[in-house]
Amino acid sequence: MDTVAIDNRSEFALWAIQRAQEIVTQQGAALAMAARDMNDEELAKTASELGSAISDALLDVFDGLMLTEE
Repeated sequence: MDTVAIDNRSEFALWAIQRAQEIVTQQGAALAMAARDMNDEELAKTASELGSAISDALLDVFDGLMLTEE
């Protein structure tokens, strides 16, 4: 992922929306396919991957905020 400088709330909101769209695009299709196929094992796996992607994005934000505090 590229480094992004965020100077105000509007830029942060735009970044958050774009990042959420990326996550849903990357992970959402696999989740929808597993749900459509009613494959419980694959559904659990893809849901976990979606959760991990969200957690990773939140940690990226936290790490970025911590760097600006130093």
